[in-house]
Amino acid sequence: MNGPHTQVAMPAEDLEDLYENAPCGYLSLQPDGRIVKVNRTLSTWIGIPADQLLGKRLHDLLNTSGRIFYETHFAPLLRMQGFFNEVALDLVTVDGRKLPVLANAMERRAEDGALLFTRVTMFQAAERRRYERELVDARAAADAAGATIKAKLAFEQQTAELREQFIAILGHDLRNPLASIAAAARMLRKEEQSDRSTKVLDLMQGSVVRMSGLIDNVLDFARARLGGGIVLDRRAEELEPLLRQVIEELHYSHLDRRIEVSIELVGPINCDSSRIGQLVSNLLGNALTHGTPDEPVRLSAATLDGRLELWIANGGAPISSDAMTRLFQPFFKGEAGTSPRGLGLGLHIASEIARAHGGTITVSSDDKETRFTFVMPLD
Repeated sequence: MNGPHTQVAMPAEDLEDLYENAPCGYLSLQPDGRIVKVNRTLSTWIGIPADQLLGKRLHDLLNTSGRIFYETHFAPLLRMQGFFNEVALDLVTVDGRKLPVLANAMERRAEDGALLFTRVTMFQAAERRRYERELVDARAAADAAGATIKAKLAFEQQTAELREQFIAILGHDLRNPLASIAAAARMLRKEEQSDRSTKVLDLMQGSVVRMSGLIDNVLDFARARLGGGIVLDRRAEELEPLLRQVIEELHYSHLDRRIEVSIELVGPINCDSSRIGQLVSNLLGNALTHGTPDEPVRLSAATLDGRLELWIANGGAPISSDAMTRLFQPFFKGEAGTSPRGLGLGLHIASEIARAHGGTITVSSDDKETRFTFVMPLD
């Protein structure tokens, strides 16, 4: 007979049953991204037997937009930091339904750093998504009514479509060829090269790194359109080496052009140097594209009176007054007859970077020169 303090023995936990019938989905990925193990919970959610999921890739289980987001954002994030948490994804069930989930992932590596496998857990998030949508709807209803609500929803829809368009463009049209360039540069670097070739390959590698960063930065455009703005990582750094690298990168793609440079910077500057490099690259690239070929492009950077002042000038026909009012708007590609290259985002992103630093970009243009001037406070 059990006394008042007698403990009832609990059955031993069955770890295999815990894995297979856990209240969340489990799967493990090989280094090549293919599924090597999946639990019964996840296979039941999507209606596909576990043995039929083996060998598939995670993005095979996602809808189209989910695949784009995963390949262009979450997969690179996983490779960069080895994990991600609470990523919203939509699985596709066997009957075509969308199953919202929140995913967490963690890489497992050997002592030498080699990737062994990646563990992923998933939790159903339909109720959470529904709750979030209800909060948004309630707030919109409280803020305004009638035509105001309709205009706001139309703007949000337009912004969402714009973000999807950019992610698709960046994911497919830029990342793939950039990866090929990086691979080719690494292969050539292993072969014997002249000093000049080595320098060019080093510049290519640096450009690939910068371009990869720029692609990620352009993704911020969608967030900026939703009100988030450009995110900075400010620290005190010497800017001159970065400016020299940007100038040299662009000069190698415009060998027939002359760039006159004057840099007089005193001490480190508190800024996001990669963003400043992006700003300068956009302005200098714009000047090389639109300036008169037989006249030099001039760049000046100096610290004076508690501010950083950087300007880039080129010769050529002046900018019309109508174009001047729209220069910094997204997707503005200039006037008829100018170069059609690019998405028309360079000047817009440059102005957003300046604004995030508490600075400004102004432009002046006449028959003598067109000059873009960036000024930001040093404090």
